[in-house]
Amino acid sequence: MELQASATADAGKSDRRRQAIIRAATEVFLRHGYVGATTDEVAASASVSKQTLYKHFADKQRLFAEVILETTVQLVDGLASVAGTLRDTEDVRTGLRELAAGFLRGLLDPDVLRLRRLVIAEADRFPEVGRAWFDRGFDRSLVILGESLQQLADRGLLHRLGDPTLAAYQFAGLVMYQPMNQVMFAGTEALPSAEALDRIADAAVETFLRTYG
Repeated sequence: MELQASATADAGKSDRRRQAIIRAATEVFLRHGYVGATTDEVAASASVSKQTLYKHFADKQRLFAEVILETTVQLVDGLASVAGTLRDTEDVRTGLRELAAGFLRGLLDPDVLRLRRLVIAEADRFPEVGRAWFDRGFDRSLVILGESLQQLADRGLLHRLGDPTLAAYQFAGLVMYQPMNQVMFAGTEALPSAEALDRIADAAVETFLRTYG
């Protein structure tokens, strides 16, 4: 029992160190980009030795990949949670409006935007990281949203749905295209006002419902 308790404690300590390294690496990569970031700075920021860092991550490339994947998992969890609430709604318009707000909150978060730019900047160097960001992140979230839309269609609350994943992409495009492009090209400080985002979300819901409502 003592050996088992000790092993559990060691595993917990190791996981805490790993998470501390990922948090520190996220900050360092966001501050300096991939090329400018160093494992020395990450280790110092995480309050671990470089030996400990390399015990968890083989090199800077692997650390970068893990930072992106960690963020991707968090994004999917957040967006999937919002999409999951839609399937039980009785008021489709209200449910879609809440969903639009969830997309805007999650995808326009300043750190998410900076990581998105970093993934795009390094897409040729690390194409597998970019694919993971898309496949395990945004695409996975929209597949989940499509499943929720299909359940609404099964209940007669949406019509002519056809391809539910495509419909999910269409909804996300209506909500995100303008603000996402604005902040990606003009910088995080160019984020539209809350009033402008509300208008975009309202218009997205009404346009979507004119087709599928």
